[in-house]
Amino acid sequence: MLPAPYADFYKEVLEVVPKHCIYTDPLRVLAYGTDASFYRLIPKMVIDTNEEAELIHILKLSNKYRIPVTFRAAGTSLSGQAVSDSVLVRLGDGWRKFRIFDDASRITLQPGIIGTNANRLLAEFGKKIGPDPASIDSAKIGGIVANNASGMCCGVAENSYKTLDKMRIVFWDGTVLDTSDDKSRAEFSRKHPNILERVRLLRQEVVADSTLADQIARKFKIKNTTGYSLNALVDFEDPYDIIQHLMVGSEGSLGFISEVTYRTVVEHPHKASALIFFPDIKSACEATIILRDTPVSAVELMDDRALRSVAGKPGMPASLTGDIADNTTALLVETRAATKAQMTKQMDKITKSIAHIPKLGDVEFTDVPAEFNKLWAVRKGLFPAVGAVRKVGTTVIIEDVAFPIKDLAHATLRLQELFKKYEYNEAIIFGHALEGNLHFVFTQDFSEAKEVIRYQGFMDEVCAMVVKDYDGSLKAEHGTGRNMAPFVEMEWGAAAYRLMKEIKNIFDPYGLLNPGVIINEDAEAHIRNLKPLPPAHSIVDTCIECGFCEPICPSRNATFTPRQRITAWREISRMKASDEKDKLLKKLFSDYSYFGDNTCATDGLCATRCPVGINTGSFIKKLRGENVTPRQAKAADWVANNFGTVAKVVANTLKGVNLAHKLLGTKVMDTGSQTLRVLSLKKVPLWNRQMPKGISPVKPVPVNPANPLKVVYFPSCISRTMGPAEGDAEKTELPRKTIALLLKAGYEVIFPDRLGDLCCGQAFESKGFDAQADMKSKELSEALLKASNNGEYPILSDTSPCLYRMKETMDKRLTLFEPIEFVLTHLKDKLAFTKVPRTVALHSTCTARKMGLDGKFKELAELCAEKVVVPENVFCCGFAGDRGFRYPELNKAALAELKAQVEHCSEGYSTSRTCEVGLALHATIPYRNVIYLVDEATRELK
Repeated sequence: MLPAPYADFYKEVLEVVPKHCIYTDPLRVLAYGTDASFYRLIPKMVIDTNEEAELIHILKLSNKYRIPVTFRAAGTSLSGQAVSDSVLVRLGDGWRKFRIFDDASRITLQPGIIGTNANRLLAEFGKKIGPDPASIDSAKIGGIVANNASGMCCGVAENSYKTLDKMRIVFWDGTVLDTSDDKSRAEFSRKHPNILERVRLLRQEVVADSTLADQIARKFKIKNTTGYSLNALVDFEDPYDIIQHLMVGSEGSLGFISEVTYRTVVEHPHKASALIFFPDIKSACEATIILRDTPVSAVELMDDRALRSVAGKPGMPASLTGDIADNTTALLVETRAATKAQMTKQMDKITKSIAHIPKLGDVEFTDVPAEFNKLWAVRKGLFPAVGAVRKVGTTVIIEDVAFPIKDLAHATLRLQELFKKYEYNEAIIFGHALEGNLHFVFTQDFSEAKEVIRYQGFMDEVCAMVVKDYDGSLKAEHGTGRNMAPFVEMEWGAAAYRLMKEIKNIFDPYGLLNPGVIINEDAEAHIRNLKPLPPAHSIVDTCIECGFCEPICPSRNATFTPRQRITAWREISRMKASDEKDKLLKKLFSDYSYFGDNTCATDGLCATRCPVGINTGSFIKKLRGENVTPRQAKAADWVANNFGTVAKVVANTLKGVNLAHKLLGTKVMDTGSQTLRVLSLKKVPLWNRQMPKGISPVKPVPVNPANPLKVVYFPSCISRTMGPAEGDAEKTELPRKTIALLLKAGYEVIFPDRLGDLCCGQAFESKGFDAQADMKSKELSEALLKASNNGEYPILSDTSPCLYRMKETMDKRLTLFEPIEFVLTHLKDKLAFTKVPRTVALHSTCTARKMGLDGKFKELAELCAEKVVVPENVFCCGFAGDRGFRYPELNKAALAELKAQVEHCSEGYSTSRTCEVGLALHATIPYRNVIYLVDEATRELK
């Protein structure tokens, strides 16, 4: 029950925003309300908006009812600027329009576009956007601009503030200003002349006060996101230029940025990196000062603790395999150029410039991607290295400050002294040395009062040191948020802080836009509303709720993301542990079964983006296992022990359903299936027009013992039961097609004994039946060992998900392949390839991606077809075995962007039959196993 006036607000929001985009239930407001910071506020309402008209309506209602609103893009910000206990407005998928113009020198972007995707749009023109935050693969343009996020290369010259061209803004009362449109500017001047006049007066005041103007100019020579962008009052005269630049870094507290136009920057095609070791901080910082005047694009500093945190770990370069001496400091240097010759000159100039500085070893640049990626893995591995070893219940805090470059060495040593004083023994320091920007990472327990007091004392001393001793920035690039709001006046002084309060009053007179952020009179705001991180499950306890996993999750636009699944389960676990067994706990637990469990594809791609490698899919499988009842376990035992019989029943059932489809037609089948699903309260799986036919058992072929070319072929249980769909022009079942291809290449095809009874266990594991899954894996492993002569012959499984599990669980003597790698390894030199004259689409399954085969898949397809399309932003298809039949909304949401990208393709290819069902359904072109394409494109070698 919503309190007044939220109930009235809700009713009126429904006039414009669809009901399914408004959330008030306790589970979703909790999960959707969480961001990457260590603060927790639970909204009363979460609203997903998809267009400007909805946002205008919401802001008008906010003004009418005096209800505060907070805007959220990706929720990757770290300072508490995207949480709310009122109304949280999130960006839906509608905010993704863009325009590239003026020879790609400019790009206009809506706020819902992820930073990496913006750069992908510009890549063909050799351009990119200026800001390059570490979260660019997840962070959205709205958040990048609103936080003035920067990064390793952009510094203060190419951040959002410096590369901003134009902006479209929605203000507190719903007024829209488009600074690129003369008509919009004229209308704004008529409606809000007082705003323009007050902005002019603020500029006059600053210009007239040379001390204040000089302070502002000086403080923005280094990175600074503390408070508002007061440099706008110094850098610009036109009030519209001032307004749009004030919005940069305002964290949604002055208005909503609905569109931004950037001036793009050059993306040089050639790059090289070097990891240079110095005996101490002083030497490294002296080198940094020199490097500022050389052609470097990035200089990253790492202290001795930072280096030890990753030394000897997999993927690290050889230089980090031994002991790291005390005080050792490293600089990771990158240079970029338009040509390789120019880059070589730059490397030589950089090396010579610091030749006189004491170093530990030589300066060795590499332009080999595999090698310099290893070097950058050092830098990227620092944050996870601390996060992965922290105690359960503690959070990882990453602070960022900036100092004048001349003070960097001394300031770094002072920080290390404070770590010792407050016993943050695990703390590490790294940062963007060129800009004097340091990050320090440490773990903190907020569950005990004494620990909060320790943190408070530490931060008080850090702030005093940064501001009073070095005139530095308390927040260099992570934004002020709640975390640094109490210290804004300390950094800037009374005069500048008064300006900021006036700016807030001009653009938010009633304090409704993200209250408590940037301007906050509570001296202890930074230690209030701290996020609890109770133990939940060993698989996910190291989660830092950063949100990096979210863009790749198939259920992100259907129910929950991995971060949200973990957040919600943590609260359920906390309530269970504290014995809060009330109606709320029951409600949370009940709702979690659908949002958290049933609609999780358990694909595990989230682990590939997670800084600490968490596989939320594995976590959900474990929860399913813990919830298995004795009766369900007994049923699973029966299925496992009678697998051949069950597989035949499934195949015959599919034959019967296909016969009904033939007789009744697609329309009747579709209507009947929908009706049956509604009547069964969604218990009956949903039929669709791509439902496979059932097929007859696979028949072995004669084997010539004298032929040395032998392969063991294990068609998965899916391939043995599911054939092509009724409407597919291809009528041959996959096992028959695979056998024909192998024979064409000159192989003898061996099948394991009792093939019909065999299963890799994937179908059992995905539902939490671990014991039965392991039993089937063991059976299959033994059968394959026998068939392959103890691993002498290669083994081909036609289904990537099955092969992935087989590699994880089976005897290591077995040489296991799925179709992509098998063809490239064993068939490429035994067949003649001729490209088919068509455009084909590819879908790498989740497991193919995790095995690193997506690049090889494209390589194979390009041997076989004239043109190959790999759709962007389509990761897991969401079909997840049989889940696509039981929860079709998951598959639909995961593939929402597919159809438009494959409309010029004749067909698509993948390596999993169930995935192909969902892909074909939503792409409206047939999808088949890549074996079909290889067979069509090849002939016997003469």
